[in-house]
Amino acid sequence: MQNNIYGKEGEDKGFSFQNLIGRSELQLLQDEFCLIAGVYAYCVDAGGVQQTRHSGDADDWERLKGYLTDALVEQTVGRVAEGSLEDYAIENLSVPNIKLAAVSVRIKHKTVITWVVAGVLKDASTVEYNAPCVFGLHRMILEKEFYHALDFLHNFSITLFRDKRNCVSEAAESIRSRFSEQEMEDSLEQITVTAKLMQLLDSDDTIEAVAGMMLRLVGGYLHTSAAQLYGVSAEKGTMDVICEWCSEGTVSLFDKTKNLKAFAFLNTDKPLLLGSDAFSAYAGTGNLTDHPMKAVMVFPLIKSAGNDLYLCFDQRNKSRIWKEEEIRFVSDSVKILKSIFTRRIQTDSLASSYASLKAVLDNVGCGIYVADAANGKPLFVNRLLKSSFEKELQENSLGQLLENAIPPGKGGGTYEGNYFVGEGWYDLLYTGISWVDGRKASLYSLCDVTDKKTCQKKIEQQAYTDFLTGLYNRMCCEHDLAGHLDDAEKHHFRGGIVYMDLDDFKHINDGLGHKYGDVLLKSISSSLRRIKGIESTCYRMGGDEFVIIIPPKSYEEHERILEDINRIFARPWYLRDADYYCTTSMGFVTFPDDGQNVQELIKKADIAMYEAKKTGKNCMVKYCDSLGSGLGRRLDMEKNMRDATAEGYREFEVYYQPIIDISKPGTPCTGAEALIRWNCVELGAIPPADFIPLAEYLGLINPIGNHVLLEACRTCKYWNDFGYPAYKINVNLSVVQLLQSDIVESVAQAIKQTGIVPRNLTLEVTESLAINDMERMKRILGSIKKLGVRIALDDFGTGYSSLNHIREIPFDVIKVDQSFVRGLAEDAYSQSFIKMVAELADTLGASICVEGIETAAQYKVLKGMKVRMVQGYYFDRAMTRDNFERKYLLK
Repeated sequence: MQNNIYGKEGEDKGFSFQNLIGRSELQLLQDEFCLIAGVYAYCVDAGGVQQTRHSGDADDWERLKGYLTDALVEQTVGRVAEGSLEDYAIENLSVPNIKLAAVSVRIKHKTVITWVVAGVLKDASTVEYNAPCVFGLHRMILEKEFYHALDFLHNFSITLFRDKRNCVSEAAESIRSRFSEQEMEDSLEQITVTAKLMQLLDSDDTIEAVAGMMLRLVGGYLHTSAAQLYGVSAEKGTMDVICEWCSEGTVSLFDKTKNLKAFAFLNTDKPLLLGSDAFSAYAGTGNLTDHPMKAVMVFPLIKSAGNDLYLCFDQRNKSRIWKEEEIRFVSDSVKILKSIFTRRIQTDSLASSYASLKAVLDNVGCGIYVADAANGKPLFVNRLLKSSFEKELQENSLGQLLENAIPPGKGGGTYEGNYFVGEGWYDLLYTGISWVDGRKASLYSLCDVTDKKTCQKKIEQQAYTDFLTGLYNRMCCEHDLAGHLDDAEKHHFRGGIVYMDLDDFKHINDGLGHKYGDVLLKSISSSLRRIKGIESTCYRMGGDEFVIIIPPKSYEEHERILEDINRIFARPWYLRDADYYCTTSMGFVTFPDDGQNVQELIKKADIAMYEAKKTGKNCMVKYCDSLGSGLGRRLDMEKNMRDATAEGYREFEVYYQPIIDISKPGTPCTGAEALIRWNCVELGAIPPADFIPLAEYLGLINPIGNHVLLEACRTCKYWNDFGYPAYKINVNLSVVQLLQSDIVESVAQAIKQTGIVPRNLTLEVTESLAINDMERMKRILGSIKKLGVRIALDDFGTGYSSLNHIREIPFDVIKVDQSFVRGLAEDAYSQSFIKMVAELADTLGASICVEGIETAAQYKVLKGMKVRMVQGYYFDRAMTRDNFERKYLLK
């Protein structure tokens, strides 16, 4: 067995514990467990390589080595290796009162770590042994308590790593879904703008005002520089700017709006689309050499007797190539504006003669049908309507179809439906008018909105459908389940939910490749949809997890449905010229018996499914209350946290990890970083990784954070007055704290209340937080620095910032994340990174602090760099205030 704690790691079989939990956190958990239980331990990874230091007195370990030989340890660990049926093994040694145990921690049948635990028993029997007991060690334990300690260590470790793994999976899933969500948001924004444009149809404003609003809506959506409606006289070669919209910061091109020389591109019968690559050809011909336009989009609106109207959208100050979806959207918007012109013509009698009216109506973007109100005979049909409804006009049936489309008793208004032509969708506007000859007439205007409807359907499909399998997705599942719950409650029906997770699906992905994994997922999805009773209630929740809702109408056949599901997975799947078996573990709940809330039911089904995994896979477990006992811990944590914050934060204790100045002789301490610990009276010590996210969720992180800030400032003030005026204290600010509107006032109040010298207080913000909403961060952190407080950039190197971000916020300290330190002694990249950051900090006038120094070799490498401050277990771990002061103030 290799005893190099930070040497070569074991073979990775799926995932390693380093992906889920850091060695330092694992070491801390191990040390605390051994101290409380009274045992000796360390852990190895899946390859058998030691990953943590021995917990326990060093002299005791030297004595134990005489009994715990490498061969014995390897033999014991081998008994619980991957593939074994044992989770832990216990060996009796040559002395009566020493036992050696190996405890394997497995997630989905994959070994993550194995604990090696030694116990010195107080009550061992010497009857079976010819050797005396070993005494004089610092830690001893009763035999019964030793077995209880092993059980606790096994169960706690599985829970810890499973929770960590779930967090990593959820974060990955969030990243994958972000792009589809952005596409959906863009589509929804386009529909919103289209809806606002359609509302302009009923506006009573002047046509210039309506056109101006249209330019603002469309130009704002496209993020163009400006948009104009031009009136062009082809005979004179001049143009008038009828209305104009400019984006914020953009200045109009025109000093006047009348009789301007017309641009060369305002002479087209069809839309003219000039991207930056083509627009330069027009710059010298269309009096544009002095103007900053880089690209234009021109749409003829109305062309009539040499007095033409054009819509124009232009981009300035940067290049642009118009996208197909942008062009299509503007084209649809122009049709709406044409419809508005038509409507004004209809309601305001803008035409003075039938000839001019016909010319206008023949050039609008919607179909126009005018019928005599008395006898229903057609008076006018424009060109677009004739081409769209040629068959209906020949059969003289169009007028009757239009009349039937108007709801009985309704006057003028807008009516929408899939009228007349196949799957086409039209908006129908109907009103009574006076025709040009004075008779009463009925005016019908039909606008083709098929593209809009198709777009809406596509958005709905993308929002509710899984792209790979074609099944509905999690969002649709929650929506449908809510409807079934309402139905069950109203009519006293019952329904069921099956939560499925494929067993060892990762083996197929890894062995055959993701291509065949996708083929398998699609085949399973297709088979599920063919089961009678659940054809439209199958959902892919993500990865290899599925949910099936057995609706109330099918619940009487739920046993048959479950058998059909099992039958699907009883046969092999043909993949890459061979048969492969893939089984599934299922959790089953019924509603309303097991709950009446969507999230509660899905969670319980998920819990039952994991119980099926634990009991051997390829089976189904029905939920019962005993399975949900783990849910109580979070509720207990929430209750105790609220009580702890309401009772003066007595359970929250501030620990201090020293910060060492290695640039001075003797490597003196320069201060400490304040770290919060929660020693709950009822639940015991709770790791910060567990309670800090809960505090943020409950909105309690601000009072807890203020408590830490005040305690740390008071402590530092005491150290300064005690004879260490240069000691500084570092306090971490969470995302929630820093985004509070009164954060600057809170820091100022803490300084005033404790009397600390502001320069002795350093507030640490993470790199990812510092670059999020840069303008806001610069304003907040700048205000804090004006108080005299120093700012540290924590976890540098783990985020996505650039050097420009580092320059924009004047940090006093740059803290290098410990992930760059683990291999510092032998890793040239880590060494180069530290040197680069040190040079950067020196250039910016800042200090550098390296976290996570745990070995002499790491420390030795740092001594040759421009590194001043260091933290890490090599010097000291976080400790209580009393212990810190005994060591660093009372020397």
